[in-house]
Amino acid sequence: MQLDLDQDGHLVDYTIWDHDVAQALAQSLDLELTEWHFEILHAVRQFYQQFGHSPATRPLIKFLMKTVSSEINNAVLQQRFNTGLVARHLSRLAGVPKPANCL
Repeated sequence: MQLDLDQDGHLVDYTIWDHDVAQALAQSLDLELTEWHFEILHAVRQFYQQFGHSPATRPLIKFLMKTVSSEINNAVLQQRFNTGLVARHLSRLAGVPKPANCL
């Protein structure tokens, strides 16, 4: 699958995102996305659409605790998404731009 990505590996056009695109992006993390992952990624997209920007880690976790599960925390996201860069990689997998505070 050929995707049009920016210099940071994020989709240029977030509207083309679907489950197949997310799985293609997840290959770089050696990650097979499950329904649980997609529930999180849909919430990240919801955050972006609701607030007009990609979330930093703390606001993202607070949002996920309210919208998905109170059991979510940074350690769970790091483990389940196989990354230490939670906000950046979840935004990339969700097809939205890189959060402004990420390097």
